[in-house]
Amino acid sequence: MAGRIDAKLAELGITLPEAAAPVANYVPFVRTGDLVVISGQLPLADGKIIALGKITEGVSIEQGAAAARQCFINLLAQLKVACGGDLDRVQQVVRLGGFIAAPAAFSQHAVVMNGASNVAVDVFGDAGRHARTTIGVPSLPLDAAVEVEGMFRIA
Repeated sequence: MAGRIDAKLAELGITLPEAAAPVANYVPFVRTGDLVVISGQLPLADGKIIALGKITEGVSIEQGAAAARQCFINLLAQLKVACGGDLDRVQQVVRLGGFIAAPAAFSQHAVVMNGASNVAVDVFGDAGRHARTTIGVPSLPLDAAVEVEGMFRIA
């Protein structure tokens, strides 16, 4: 039987992918006490990165926000594994960290990262409101335009 969060995902038209395997020497998540820290997720959909390059240099701000949204969906896939398949165990989205590949003059990082933050609130309601850091970087793994990491409190 689907839980409350699975029903909300279905209502939003979100299907979680299989949790991606790490691309280097790290684990996808670590549980410590009631916290789950999830390694940075790239905007992978159907096995392909949906936004390659830098924001404003081949990737629009809107495409960047969609990529951040996909990163959060991929965080949820990892989180579901960490929760033993039950996303109803999530009590709080504690923190998101966003990395935005962009030229030095770019200053709309927050707009791009809202793609992830908005879906966190859409899925979890008030429990989706979180602390956040968003920074610009010159490049990301596999030439992804966005990467998002997260910390969650679970029951």
